[in-house]
Amino acid sequence: MIPINLLPHREERRREQRKRFAFLGVVTFALGAVIVGAVHTYFSNRIEAQGGRNQYLETEIATLDRQIEEIKKLKEQTQALLSRKKVVESLQSNRSETVRLLDQLVRQIPDGVYLKAVKQTGEKVTLTGYASSNARVSTLMRNLEASPWLESPALVEIKATVVDKLPTNEFIVNVSLTREKVEAPDAGKASKKPEKG
Repeated sequence: MIPINLLPHREERRREQRKRFAFLGVVTFALGAVIVGAVHTYFSNRIEAQGGRNQYLETEIATLDRQIEEIKKLKEQTQALLSRKKVVESLQSNRSETVRLLDQLVRQIPDGVYLKAVKQTGEKVTLTGYASSNARVSTLMRNLEASPWLESPALVEIKATVVDKLPTNEFIVNVSLTREKVEAPDAGKASKKPEKG
């Protein structure tokens, strides 16, 4: 005899399939939740790490900005000090200029020439004086030209006048100072030349 199963096997299979489907749904949901949680955690950690990096960069940028400001202030102070140093060096290099000028004038003025005024403006010196003749003024200009510390003498004016009831010539001569061209050893040799002439 053939065994006949009268139990509702189809319904039982459906129930099994529903159980399997529910189990797979729960597993899939749980797995999806784990994946979403892992991805969320991963990106949250990345965002947090990037936020930390950004904060570090902002702190370093602020530090660098302060250092840049300090460097600017130091540069300004350095420029101010350098300009002061240049002024001091200029004063030191030119402090003996007046003495040298007067020394050269004493050495280069020939007999018969008298100065009544010496005016210096920068490198330009204006000599005003009296000479017994025009030839004496010419000799003065030649002597000034030969001086190692003076150059480019130019006669501005010469006119006949009377001083203490004596006829004389009043003159104005411009001459330029020579700077940084003459070295100390040459100065001694060159300043001796006009005395011979």
